[in-house]
Amino acid sequence: MSERVEGTAIGIDLGTTYSCAAIWIGSNNRVEIIPNEQGNRITPSCVAFNDSELLVGESAKNQIARNPTNTVFDVKRLIGKRFSDPQVQNDMKMWPFKVMKGASEKPSVVVEYKGEEKKFAPEELSAMVLKKMKETAELFLGEEVKNAVITVPAYFNSQQREATKEAGTRAGLNVLRLLNEPTAAAIAYGVDNLSENNWNKDKKTVLVFDLGGGTFDVSLLTISKKGVIEVKAVGGDTHLGGEDFDAALVNYCINEFKKKNTGVNILNNPRALGRLKVACEKAKRDLSSTVFTPIEIDCLHEGIDFYTKITRAKFEELNATYFDKCIQLLERCLLDGKMKKKDVDEVVLVGGSSRIPKVQRMVEEFFGGKTLCRSLNGDEAVASGAAILAARLSGDVDDVKKDVVLLDVTPHSFGIRATKNDEKGRMAVIIPRNTCIPISKKKKFKSHTIGATSLRIAVYQGEGVKAEDNILLGEFSFRNLVLGTNGKVAIEVCFDLDSNGILLVTAEDLGTGRTTGILLTTKT
Repeated sequence: MSERVEGTAIGIDLGTTYSCAAIWIGSNNRVEIIPNEQGNRITPSCVAFNDSELLVGESAKNQIARNPTNTVFDVKRLIGKRFSDPQVQNDMKMWPFKVMKGASEKPSVVVEYKGEEKKFAPEELSAMVLKKMKETAELFLGEEVKNAVITVPAYFNSQQREATKEAGTRAGLNVLRLLNEPTAAAIAYGVDNLSENNWNKDKKTVLVFDLGGGTFDVSLLTISKKGVIEVKAVGGDTHLGGEDFDAALVNYCINEFKKKNTGVNILNNPRALGRLKVACEKAKRDLSSTVFTPIEIDCLHEGIDFYTKITRAKFEELNATYFDKCIQLLERCLLDGKMKKKDVDEVVLVGGSSRIPKVQRMVEEFFGGKTLCRSLNGDEAVASGAAILAARLSGDVDDVKKDVVLLDVTPHSFGIRATKNDEKGRMAVIIPRNTCIPISKKKKFKSHTIGATSLRIAVYQGEGVKAEDNILLGEFSFRNLVLGTNGKVAIEVCFDLDSNGILLVTAEDLGTGRTTGILLTTKT
């Protein structure tokens, strides 16, 4: 998989709402979840600033209601994105903290820290959370932690992955691997089940349904008795999860407050929004175990109290579109993997939002009443899988009876539009989605214009036929090219996609052998 490194290595699930760290304990032949200083096994992915200190985790989340403009959450929804991204713009309407346009079109979070205005890039904020997880692990283990496998949503693009890796480096970690979250859960499932004797065939087909705080991933995999995990197809949405369910409930409460108090709008009151968010998140959790729950907040806005009763049916109605989308993406994943529902041996639920009763019913119904696998802890499975891979990459796997071999895929297609003179503007796909990684692929191109000695190569990611319908990852110019006998230049473009899902693009002038290229990073 990778060259092994020395030193302790942990697995970190860097979540939208909560993060979790774990380590493989070789002497006990099992994974240990690392508790934080409060004894909790998951830590809020939250950072807060005040006049005297920087807070991360539990203490930061406690600041949301009373210090909303300086308490930052949902950073995972900003990392690797452009400020102009429609999803960023929409999220900003509901965040009590300020986000502005920074360098290179990147979003920048603005807070007041120790009496001064400070601006932080998403990678810096994620690094603070990762550093907290690193320090928590060091306190728990009593030794320095240098290495980590960090998980990312399967549907993260190249820039989001590179930004996450940069955050890990900023936190003082050697990032051994960026691991797709549902694949990490599959590793945990595989290690837990490989020793069982209930396998009636050499290979199991497993579907991992991972609905978390901010992202949704679905992965179709096969797991062999020998420990080979092969990802067949992935699907998902990097902007679909518990935070969206909370936001739907918050919007409902805002409208209810308006109805009861004509002309009064709390959208411009950050403190009110912060308090309402906390109350709605609690209500969402309560509705997984009860059919109704009250939301009651004293002096929510301008001295006015707020009270409403939310039923589970109303919550399901508010989020019906989101739940339906999960099933649509699940169906597409099966189609991509060329499998039918009956081919799936096990459906594994992961992520805190997978506990929602309506979501579980819909998945069960989709698979014709199949019993879902709930044996994995939804909050901890991803970190556990990351810890197992971290142990292997660091060489600390002597006691693992079944050595896991991982064959992962890219969730997106990658290609180019080599020149703006291409009137059709089609994307020439070089690496199709669901291709096994790491992978290196090459493709030859010729210029469209006779006599032109330079080409501008634009790199895209996505499934659209037209290049403009996909995400532009970056572009570069190749100048002083040698003309062929037909008056046109010929180049060969090479895409190298590594095991982290990070892309390196190079181009070679076939007339001279000269090369140039670009690494698609957050600075591109």
